[in-house]
Amino acid sequence: MRLDGIHHVTCITGDAPANVDFYTGRLGLRLVKKSVNQDDPTVYHLFYADEKGSAGSDLTFFEYPNARRGRAGAGMVHRIIFRVGSDEAVDFWEERLAAETVPTQRADTGLRFEDPEGLAYEIRAVETDDEPLIADQPQIPREHALQGFDGVRAYAEPEQSRRFLEETLAFEPKGDDTWEVRGDKRGSWYAYDIPPGDPGVPGAGTVHHVAWASSPEEHEAWQKQVASAGAHPTPVIDRFYFKSIYFREPSGVLFEIATVGPGFTVDEPLETLGERLSLPPDYEHLREKVEPLLTPLPNPRELVQN
Repeated sequence: MRLDGIHHVTCITGDAPANVDFYTGRLGLRLVKKSVNQDDPTVYHLFYADEKGSAGSDLTFFEYPNARRGRAGAGMVHRIIFRVGSDEAVDFWEERLAAETVPTQRADTGLRFEDPEGLAYEIRAVETDDEPLIADQPQIPREHALQGFDGVRAYAEPEQSRRFLEETLAFEPKGDDTWEVRGDKRGSWYAYDIPPGDPGVPGAGTVHHVAWASSPEEHEAWQKQVASAGAHPTPVIDRFYFKSIYFREPSGVLFEIATVGPGFTVDEPLETLGERLSLPPDYEHLREKVEPLLTPLPNPRELVQN
């Protein structure tokens, strides 16, 4: 069995309206699902992705209004890396983010920046045969658009997780601190950096978990394989848009294995994804109670036209 790279990355925000403005208006992603945290339906779960809501491009946020800003530490993902198709695209993003007063920093590997709450990113030019996962945004030429995830970096010591990553999850080592995660359809990578001295603080601007993509047919087998390695996964949980299992890898990073499908069009047409509050059937009876508790959001279509 092989996982098809990153399925999604889930983070925390304390300000959903500003979050929508940044990720749709600045980064050009599409808000493909406006739903609730199924473990706490009083708060948003927002999903940004390419035009189709594809696994591999899906960046999601739980909103806890006015949450204090967090800080990445040991056992936490601290940087998310997006792909673009060329060095010219990296130059485009440097200019675009500067025009939006978003500070950037050139690194050997690409362009680094943070969102308004301090969540760290990098944009890299990557040559790959993977399908480019692109959202349509009139301000961003398609040849320069973000193409999905390339990888994530976590704070941890590699050796404590090496055996689990390689033997249980079939991650392929690509050096002392980096592993490739590649299946039949696409791939990405997972890497470690030396943890900072200060402990991590969960909160706004931090990563909650990273999910890896599985075929529906292999999902239960992955649950059993992780359990046999002693990682104590949850049972398979039906999230309606995909099925999930959760566990912590030995360094403490929260992992999810999520199925590719059925996807976000199970309850909305592709053309209008993310325009209304979508509640899975088991949560629909809560709509009248939940909607008044959620923060009013700007219309993403209006944001990208301004």
